[in-house]
Amino acid sequence: MTAFPTHAKEGMWLPPNLKNQERDMKAAGLQIAIDKIYNENGTGLNNAIVLFGKGCTGEVISPKGLILTNHHCGYGSAQALSSPEKDYFANGFWAKSMAEELPCKGLTVTFIRRIENVTQRILDGVADTLRDAVRDSIVNARVAAAEKEMAKTTGMDVLIKPYFKGNEFWAAISETFRDIRFVGFPPNGIGAFGGDVENWMWPRHTGDFSIFRVYAGPDNKPADHSANNRPYEAPQYFTINANGYKEGDMTMVYGFPGTTNQYISSFALKHVYNIMDPISIEARTRKLDIWTKYMNNDRDIFLKYTAKRATVANGWKKWQGEVVGLKLNNATGKKQAYEATFRKWAEADNTLPWADVLLPRMQIAAEGADKVVAEEQYIKEAVLGIELVQQAGIAEKLVAVMRSKLSADTVKDSLGKLVAAQEAFYKNYDANTDKDVFKTLMALYFEKNSASLPEYYTTAYRAHGQDMGKWADDIYTSSVMVSQDRLKAWAAQPDSAKLQNDAAYRLYDAISRMRKQRIQPALTVYNTDMRFYERLYMKARMAHDKKREFYPDANLTLRLTYGHVKGLDPDGPAKYAYQTTLGEVVALDDTASDVFKVPAKLKELYERKDYGRWGVNGVMPVAFVASNHTSGGNSGSPVLNARGELIGTNFDRAYEGTMSDYYFDPNRCRNISVDIRYTLFVIEKFGDAGWLIDEMKIIKNKPAPKK
Repeated sequence: MTAFPTHAKEGMWLPPNLKNQERDMKAAGLQIAIDKIYNENGTGLNNAIVLFGKGCTGEVISPKGLILTNHHCGYGSAQALSSPEKDYFANGFWAKSMAEELPCKGLTVTFIRRIENVTQRILDGVADTLRDAVRDSIVNARVAAAEKEMAKTTGMDVLIKPYFKGNEFWAAISETFRDIRFVGFPPNGIGAFGGDVENWMWPRHTGDFSIFRVYAGPDNKPADHSANNRPYEAPQYFTINANGYKEGDMTMVYGFPGTTNQYISSFALKHVYNIMDPISIEARTRKLDIWTKYMNNDRDIFLKYTAKRATVANGWKKWQGEVVGLKLNNATGKKQAYEATFRKWAEADNTLPWADVLLPRMQIAAEGADKVVAEEQYIKEAVLGIELVQQAGIAEKLVAVMRSKLSADTVKDSLGKLVAAQEAFYKNYDANTDKDVFKTLMALYFEKNSASLPEYYTTAYRAHGQDMGKWADDIYTSSVMVSQDRLKAWAAQPDSAKLQNDAAYRLYDAISRMRKQRIQPALTVYNTDMRFYERLYMKARMAHDKKREFYPDANLTLRLTYGHVKGLDPDGPAKYAYQTTLGEVVALDDTASDVFKVPAKLKELYERKDYGRWGVNGVMPVAFVASNHTSGGNSGSPVLNARGELIGTNFDRAYEGTMSDYYFDPNRCRNISVDIRYTLFVIEKFGDAGWLIDEMKIIKNKPAPKK
């Protein structure tokens, strides 16, 4: 057998600090210079990566600004552009020329041009033990001044964020482009194949990709959408390597991981493991069951809810895997073991005299907040998981306008604009579906919080004979919040008393008052204390573990992680192969299933083995798994080989390793990616959009001649 590295590499590394990882990266197989990955002179690969929208990653794959990201990252844009007549989820979308590319209202992409350590400037003279209320006032003022000055100097956007729990500060100098257009989107039968069943799982068989294009003004700079804009001329874009990979090959994932809490204490981790995740899973299971029932029975409801459902289900499935992984790894126990060694060191250490009291204080704070953390989670997932209740919050703004001292005409105009702004919500809302959700989630809230319900809830419930169905019927029949037409009718003859007595608004108002008066103050005290302790704990840990290579938790800033192509082997030899194929996709075809229904054209291509340049010995690779440390936000990230060439697009993690946001297990943590060859095959053969491939720089060796 050929030997290959077997360890997964933990860490989400800041690009400017990659020099510190150079020796390890070279040992892992890196074949390019570190400064090719990141530099400040415009020639680094950082200039070919974008923050896509508000929480995904994308990569530039042509000199004409073509962006590759995930299908699920493009879902919201596809939904906004879809209609029953143009159902891009069922049929896909492939522009046949630039003239057919569709503007995506509100979508942006952000390039990171430079990252700079500004810790000294922000924290100079600020004592570590200064409480955050005072510290924040100093730090925030310095951050604002630094951002303003650097923006003026660079002519670009500047955002300074804290790292290592606020012990360091780094500035990202960036450019955000605002004219982004829809180019290619495979149907759900490819881009969302497997649905919830395969989500967060390996093996995966999903072609989770979509294509957009960045447009710029005449100077190649960001500009508002205009017919006069032209495709962005990309100074850096990824070379695509279509020769594949083998198990053991080095991989890198470059992107914007969203949120991790790798250095969390065992006390705070118990909140996640014992309280927050289980509550969220239970509430979302009930909601998703109802949404699915209505979506399966009505295509119009499907189109309204498909993007929302994908978002809700994504967290739901992830948290289930997270609980399993934390339990399998005894993550709480391992953190407790580390904390025991830390306490011994802290008691003996004289350089940080405050370190020895940190863990006891963190424990007292966390255990004292157990009840209020649970109450808040039930409110967020059960009560505010009901769309009508959450939407009723708009009434506060409407009432505020009416109470203002503005002229009657201005009030009327302002109310009209607020109501018109709700069009996006009502476009994707079905009251009958939500009424069933109300009956289910409100029952869950009453069951789990019987001793701490808002008074209005118990009074209204009794007034309806303690019958959730009757209560729901009354609310959804009478509330002006149920539809935009009702809201418009109210705005035509506004009546603040009617609005304040609205059944949906009273639900929202009662829960909001309880949160403001009792729950949020307690949570604020807890979070303020823990933020202070965690900052000091992080600083002390770095002093304690001087030989350890620390990386900051993810915070939706540019990072690089590296590992190897590797099958999933939590209990020994590889449990699954490291790659899936189109043959496996077709074998899963189920015409009675929405999530396992393979498009007819894809099956025809498979039967003919019509893979063009992209197949390998009659096989079409689909997805592969590797050992890179990724998180939410890495969706759409480029997966690179040792030469920095694009071999895939990251889209998921394996179920067994979703706990990697809190604890990294090298045996279970795997990132899952679409093979770039499958992407190219779908574009060219399925989408008949080979003109896009003509833009790309592709390395593809000719197959060796048969002997």
